[in-house]
Amino acid sequence: MGEAETVSLDLLDRRAVRARARNVAIAAVVVAAALGGIVSLFAGPLGFGVTAAVVAIPLLLLALTESRKTVQLRGHEVVAKALGSRVVDVHEATRFDLFVTDLRGTRTINVLIGGNGKAVSVSLAMYAGTGGRELGIYGLRRLADTLAGNADTRALVLSQLIVAQLQAEARGEAAPNRPLYQLASQAPQGSMAKRLNSDAVARFVAAL
Repeated sequence: MGEAETVSLDLLDRRAVRARARNVAIAAVVVAAALGGIVSLFAGPLGFGVTAAVVAIPLLLLALTESRKTVQLRGHEVVAKALGSRVVDVHEATRFDLFVTDLRGTRTINVLIGGNGKAVSVSLAMYAGTGGRELGIYGLRRLADTLAGNADTRALVLSQLIVAQLQAEARGEAAPNRPLYQLASQAPQGSMAKRLNSDAVARFVAAL
């Protein structure tokens, strides 16, 4: 039996990912230094060091994780790698949720696939204004096919949603007329992570 095909599901290229991680690291140092400086007025150098470490270390670990994070589809398994790795078999998964995050006017729509106590988030598209970035055609196609291999109704709905997205792209539809953009726009502004109701998503897909 041949080795399972591996397809990248990374929405952003490595240069963009590293730039975002670098910005997080810089912000971590700046915020840690500022808060440490305030605390040092009352607690001296020790207070500065403890506060700076408490604030900076988690954010620097987040930056390191983000800089190394990749998501792949390997056969019918979704694999997320960063400091370690998580593997979810899509055909055996029991959780399928769409989430929308809104950060400074940029909305990202993600699908969370989980089972057996593990979950992997795949970013499908990112929009700002009337444009944005979407996962590559081949990655979307393979993900749709893999989701269709799970008998769970929610997985089948997500597969149909992705197929509709690909069809809209093939017709040359502008971003606002594509299903993922329309779903992302339904989440309230300023929402860090808004889960879209599964029944509402199913009705939306049925109406496409």
